[in-house]
Amino acid sequence: MKHLATALAIWMGFAGNGAAATCEGRNLIEAMPSDRRALIQQAVDGVPYHQGLLWRATRGDAQMTIVGTYHFGDPRHQAMLERLDAPLRDAAMVFVEAGPEEERKLTEALVADPDLMVNADGPTLPERLTQPEWDTLSQAMVERGTPAVVTAKLRPWYVAMMLGVSPCMMKGMAEGGTAGLDHLLVDRAEALDLPVRALEPWDTVFTLFDDMSPAQEIDMIRAALPAASYADDYAVTLTDAYFAGDVWQIWEFGRIDAYANSGLSRAAVDEQMQLAKTQLMDDRNRAWIAPLSRAADEAALQGHGIVAGFGALHLPGEQGVLRLLEKDGWTIERLDD
Repeated sequence: MKHLATALAIWMGFAGNGAAATCEGRNLIEAMPSDRRALIQQAVDGVPYHQGLLWRATRGDAQMTIVGTYHFGDPRHQAMLERLDAPLRDAAMVFVEAGPEEERKLTEALVADPDLMVNADGPTLPERLTQPEWDTLSQAMVERGTPAVVTAKLRPWYVAMMLGVSPCMMKGMAEGGTAGLDHLLVDRAEALDLPVRALEPWDTVFTLFDDMSPAQEIDMIRAALPAASYADDYAVTLTDAYFAGDVWQIWEFGRIDAYANSGLSRAAVDEQMQLAKTQLMDDRNRAWIAPLSRAADEAALQGHGIVAGFGALHLPGEQGVLRLLEKDGWTIERLDD
């Protein structure tokens, strides 16, 4: 149960220990044929705020410093923490997706109610997948520390999430690697005696997939399954893109890779990507604008700003946090150009 709670915490962005940067593999974007790399770049170029991790938003006297985070540990996070030192010292409070209190409630809920993770009544995953799919899935989950007998009854959305965590990342978590940027940000805020506020309630992750059909649930696994076999390469690829500030490249790489390797039609991949974007990013982004704006306005009355850190994929796009703030009258300035 402990590793389930840890994995969910990483998903929500406040895990205490993420994997250290020990994953070895090749950069899959660099290894792509030039025509596929061109497709990724074409998809990225028109997306607002597609590059950059550190931003300032101002409206009148109100100010917020926004950092796009990576939820796993890496020594390179220290450079970003140093850049955040001055904004943190001037801040009235810090916002993250979920904080220590939410982590505690999540862990308690998982212990008290296994049905949050386990589908005890419905058909098992071996019954819903083809035999080859189940064989591949069960082996991939064993590599992530979950026996097949347990995997069989897990909820599909959770299994799909776990397939995106590479075995080397799981190993780093088990060995107590360095913390992800979200948690480092919380630690620094607490050291400065700054209040830490959550953008979402602790149970958000359990409500994100409520509207999915059974077929869509299983397609989540099918879309994630091929990449599980080269997950360490995937981890290196995404980490390299993140620290290069190529935020939306991460998303479009996933789409192009799924076209080539998932076995799903392009239409099915696009449906999965749009569903994930709506459920995991767009809807949440819109919900964050009001509390961030309200807190920044209140902090300005005392001559302070606020700092907000959340997953970097929440930054770009027409429905990204930065564009939504811009439409609400905020001026956006990149700080890490």
